[in-house]
Amino acid sequence: MNDLAIVGLGYVGLPLGLQFAKNDCQVLGLDIDAAKVDAINAGKSYIHHISADSIADQVNAGRLKASTDFSLVSESRAVVICVPSPLNKNREPDISYILETGAAIAPYLKPGILVVLESTTYPGTTDEDLRKVLEEGSGMTAGKDFHLAFSPEREDPGNPDSKVATIPKVVGGLTPACLEKAIELYSRAVQRVVPVSSCRAAEATKLLENIFRSINIALVNELKVVYEAMGIDVWEVIEAAKTKPFGYMPFYPGPGLGGHCIPIDPFYLTWKAREYGQATRFIELAGEINTSMPTYVVHKVAETLNSVRKPLNGSKVLLVGLSYKANVDDDRESPGYILLEMLKNAGAEVAFYDPYIPVIRPSREHAHWAGTKSIEWDQTTVEGFDLTLIATAHANVDYQQLCDWSQLVIDTRNATHGIATDTRIVKA
Repeated sequence: MNDLAIVGLGYVGLPLGLQFAKNDCQVLGLDIDAAKVDAINAGKSYIHHISADSIADQVNAGRLKASTDFSLVSESRAVVICVPSPLNKNREPDISYILETGAAIAPYLKPGILVVLESTTYPGTTDEDLRKVLEEGSGMTAGKDFHLAFSPEREDPGNPDSKVATIPKVVGGLTPACLEKAIELYSRAVQRVVPVSSCRAAEATKLLENIFRSINIALVNELKVVYEAMGIDVWEVIEAAKTKPFGYMPFYPGPGLGGHCIPIDPFYLTWKAREYGQATRFIELAGEINTSMPTYVVHKVAETLNSVRKPLNGSKVLLVGLSYKANVDDDRESPGYILLEMLKNAGAEVAFYDPYIPVIRPSREHAHWAGTKSIEWDQTTVEGFDLTLIATAHANVDYQQLCDWSQLVIDTRNATHGIATDTRIVKA
């Protein structure tokens, strides 16, 4: 009997499964992607910051296995759902993956089983939408025949100090008994569990965390543009402000938002708030500012090329850093793709370099870029571009070398701070 089954073996599900396995739990990983399943069972990793050894250790110990067979849920005491929850083309919540997963596992639920949703979503998804699918497919009643809860994921890829075991786990249950079961489950793998009054309170907690970040990033993005007009370096100002030991925490500007949380999650609340006749003006304004950043950057590229009598149309532009944040191979919602698309549409010849993404993987959002390879890191290749655009500041990129090799540099991440070079560097 498995202690738990985890549906969705991506950036959230796999680390969570490993953490439970390390705490002597029998973990079954479920995914529709057979390649991921085969990799796990072979003790291999497909996520850069998760080592193959950490997977192999748990597989060889018999505590972790993976399958595409969702009927194996019937052999588990709990199910944790960690599937994508994107926005559709109209910027509205798409919970189809959540509901399809619910429908897939429902026939195999046994009385007394615990189902936990971790996918970020709007308040009411767990106790309304997912609950309905589970009850219809199982013939059982949530809170009576099986337990139902929500616990938001809190993954921070690329942060070496971020450990599943030490990040407090917020949990909300459909009933007090559901909450008790969820606390009991997570207490086996996480040092601190934080109970809240309901599934909706837990769902709202995750949204608040990411809305807070979205709004503050929008603030510094706006200040970047304002301070530039005043001849002030926003990065210098942020470094000075963060010396204040109270009442301030630093946020940093960039070429746009990326990742599976900040560009998406706030709009889940915006959409749901309309049902209650409520406006979310701060969220929508922050969204407008953040989504305008790629346009600002491309304008900077065109302006900089124009200053040396080169048009954007026909120029060769190298994008450095395609993943959405530093030191990870996660390219979900990366602003790098928007920049590549905008530059290409403007007539530029574009290419990218990213040590974490040697080739662009197939995806729903950027299918036409699939198979595109990162350029080779050498002087001759880099010198062949008219302009280099730094979109993500990976620590293992030699920025001195990059600047010395490049004809022009646009830096959106302050990666070139302190570098002495004859090459012209423009902050954006």
